[in-house]
Amino acid sequence: MQIAGKELGKYPLVLAPMEDVTNPPFRKFCKEFGADWLYSEFVSADALVRSVHKSLKKLTIEESERPVTIQIYGRYIDSMTEAAKIVEEVQPDFIDLNFGCPVKRVAQKGAGAGLLKDIPLMIEMAERIVKAVKVPVTAKTRLGWDCEHIIIEDIAEHLQDVGIQALAIHGRTRSQMYAGEADWEPIGRVKNNPRIQIPIIGNGDITSPQKAKEAFDKYGVDAVMIGRGAIGRPWIFKQIKHYFQTGEILPDLSVAEQIDILKEQILLSVDWIDEIRGILHMRRHMAAMFKGLPHFRELRIQMLRAESIEELWRIFELIRERYSGVKRA
Repeated sequence: MQIAGKELGKYPLVLAPMEDVTNPPFRKFCKEFGADWLYSEFVSADALVRSVHKSLKKLTIEESERPVTIQIYGRYIDSMTEAAKIVEEVQPDFIDLNFGCPVKRVAQKGAGAGLLKDIPLMIEMAERIVKAVKVPVTAKTRLGWDCEHIIIEDIAEHLQDVGIQALAIHGRTRSQMYAGEADWEPIGRVKNNPRIQIPIIGNGDITSPQKAKEAFDKYGVDAVMIGRGAIGRPWIFKQIKHYFQTGEILPDLSVAEQIDILKEQILLSVDWIDEIRGILHMRRHMAAMFKGLPHFRELRIQMLRAESIEELWRIFELIRERYSGVKRA
C-alpha cells in the first residue's frame, strides 16, 4: 500500500490514535513489535493554536517511529487549519483529521464524531486543510452518527474528492460508542466502491491474528488499524505478522517477559512525564496484562493502586516468583 508515494507494505498494521495511550513510550514498543504505521494521541487544535504545553508536547516525533501520523481534532475550520500548519512544522509523515472520536466532551461540542452531524462542514474543513499544508492529509471517522444514518460511503467519496489521501473507518456509529461488535460490512462496501481510489484502513475489534486476516481477506481493506487490542499487548503486531507468514499462533509473552516490558515502559513513561502521572498513564496497560493467571485479583489490585516505582517493582517481583512457569487459564 502506498499513500502519497510512501510505501507501507502489503498488509500494513496500524496503531490507532488513543488518548493517554499512544504516546512515544508506547509507540516505541509497538514499532519494535512490528507496527508498520503509528498514530499519535489526538491533539486539540484549539490547544495547539493557544500553545498549550501539554498539547505541543504531543507533537514529539522520533525518527525511529516513522512513518508516523499526528492527529488533530476541533470544530472550527480556522483553528483546525492553523493547527495543521503548526503540526506541519514538526514534519510528520501524515496529518490526520479526527472525524470519529465519540466521547461526549468532544462529539457534543461538534468536533470528532460530532462532525458526522454536519457533513458539509466536515468536507469544507478537510478541503481547507488539504490546501493549507504540503504534508499528506488523511482522515479517520465512523460509519455515521447512529444506525439510522450509515453514510460512510457518501462521506468517503466526498473526502476523496477534496484531497484526503487515505481514510480510516471504525466499524461503529457514534451512538454505539465502543459497545457491541464492529460492523465491517460497510467498510467493505467503501473499499469495493469503484469510485474509491484512496487506501481504506479498517478499524474495530482487531484483537487476534485471525480477525486481522479476515479483515484483509473478506473485506479487502488496504490496512488494518489496531486500537484497544494493543493496550497491554504491544506484541499483538508480532503475533499477527507471524500468523500471516506461517499460519501459526504465537502465544502471549511469558510472565517474566511481560514484567520486563512493563518495567521498561514505566521508566519511559515516568521519564516522559513524571513519576506520579507516568504511573497513572500506565495503569491501563498494566490492567490489560497477565490475563488468565489464577488467583491474581489481589495482586492486580495492588499493582493498580501503586503510586511509586519502588512499590511497583516489589509487586512485580512477587508476580515473577509466584507465576513463573504457571499455565494460564
